[in-house]
Amino acid sequence: MTPAARVAAAIEVLDDILGGAAPEKALTSWGRGHRFAGSKDRAAIRDHVFQALRCRASYGWLGGSDSGRGLMLGAMRAAGQVDAVFTGEGHAPAPVSEGEAGRQLAQAPRAVRLDVPDWLLPKFDAAFGAAADEILSLMQDRAGLFLRVNTARATRAEAQAALAAEGIATAPVDQVNTALHVTENERKVAGSQAYCDGLVEVQDVSSQVAMAALPVTPGMRVLDYCAGGGGKALALAARGAEVTAHDIDPRRMADIAPRAVRAGVTIARAQAEDLTPAAFDLVLCDAPCSGSGTWRRTPAAKWALTEARLAALTGMQDDVLRAAAPLVAPGGLLAYATCSVFAEENAARIEAFLSAHPAFTLTDSTTLLPRAQGDGFYYAVLRKAG
Repeated sequence: MTPAARVAAAIEVLDDILGGAAPEKALTSWGRGHRFAGSKDRAAIRDHVFQALRCRASYGWLGGSDSGRGLMLGAMRAAGQVDAVFTGEGHAPAPVSEGEAGRQLAQAPRAVRLDVPDWLLPKFDAAFGAAADEILSLMQDRAGLFLRVNTARATRAEAQAALAAEGIATAPVDQVNTALHVTENERKVAGSQAYCDGLVEVQDVSSQVAMAALPVTPGMRVLDYCAGGGGKALALAARGAEVTAHDIDPRRMADIAPRAVRAGVTIARAQAEDLTPAAFDLVLCDAPCSGSGTWRRTPAAKWALTEARLAALTGMQDDVLRAAAPLVAPGGLLAYATCSVFAEENAARIEAFLSAHPAFTLTDSTTLLPRAQGDGFYYAVLRKAG
């Protein structure tokens, strides 16, 4: 496919997404209907689509409409490539009409320039303070790929060497001694021998920092209460903890068993009825949240979030903490984490929990802001009276 044909394909996929389809489903459907597209074509189209979703407001402003064509026209205007792409030749998008005149981004409202829904801008200002514009500008671009070295299998240097032998270049990340930033050939990681042998797992730096900060010791009884795919459970098991994984939807835990085998650790899985009160030294609640710290990776979620949905999420977060508290042994720890940067999902939830549960005291809380090497993340650790 030519570069222009890839843009035309992105327009088609974006229209599907703007019509209500999930991004991954829209991309998969397009691929199945266009078998001629090679892997490089599909990767390029995916990159176009996700970048357009990150910059939906600003590209729509530049392109003159909130449509697939408008977003990609805005993207090409931002890149100075309109004349080369919108030619109408072959499979290229049709030429630009007189009615598609663009607007200067400098004239756009601040929320449009920073690609944030109007109602969320004050929340980001509260979260980021004077650095809000700088961080939101950073979030307009794709996030990097980061790996956690499984120190039960290899040192960080050994993992780097194994990846390098397969053409995957990495760089150590200073914040935590298990993290690697993939600098070349990201798409080779999932099929690499280093990954298949369990030397590395995909995990963002901020998540690694939070898991490394938890006071885990070998043999500690740990419950990952909202385990999902088990990334955090794997990180804690690698430190020698006896980890049990639970999720309200057991189907989300389908990947835990093969990931644990690959990593060389054991992770038990439990249903709610299997959980015994006061049985765990540490209960981790990685609660459902808006994901506002990770919207570089899931940009459609930024535009889909509503005030009602955010309120519902804070209710779920309270429910998770309330349900997990009895599972903590006397003198044990309750850890709460989100990948959100909004105060109402983070510190406010901890304050509400503590006011209703005087047996717990806060021992640590940290907000990690989005940066070049890491997503936005929050974690708090509470101790239960002995």
